[in-house]
Amino acid sequence: MAKLKILYVCTHNRCRSILSEAITNKIAGDIIEVRSAGSNPAASVHPLTIKYLQQTGYPTQDLKSQSWNDFAEFQPDLVITVCDSAAGEACPLYFGSCLKIHWGLSDPSKVEGDAVEQERAFLNCIEKIALRAEKLRHIASQELDKNSLQAALLAVGKI
Repeated sequence: MAKLKILYVCTHNRCRSILSEAITNKIAGDIIEVRSAGSNPAASVHPLTIKYLQQTGYPTQDLKSQSWNDFAEFQPDLVITVCDSAAGEACPLYFGSCLKIHWGLSDPSKVEGDAVEQERAFLNCIEKIALRAEKLRHIASQELDKNSLQAALLAVGKI
């Protein structure tokens, strides 16, 4: 069975999509091929993204902010937007007939407050992504038709 190819998209590809890529790769990298990108990528990954991924045991090497234009050759089976602004953007043509799902996440990098509040926001986001990645792993291990796959993925996005 071929790996399910997923592209996580967030406008700046510096926090939520990077978190999703790293976490999904660790949890389901044996059956899912994961990348992340942005429509308007930042110059670098948010430093707290790296800090809290490392703190929770997720690999961070090779993580970088990239444009979705860099992934035309990747040809994802599934595009998952994780920020509301990316969900409303016009996607590149190469997304074509792939399945597109929105799994909104609050942006922990936008939390204002002390270090404890910022840490709580990142750890909550990481926990939610990990739960979704576990469910995604289960879904990817099944051979679902496109409609069943879409229904299962939409249910996971409500977590």
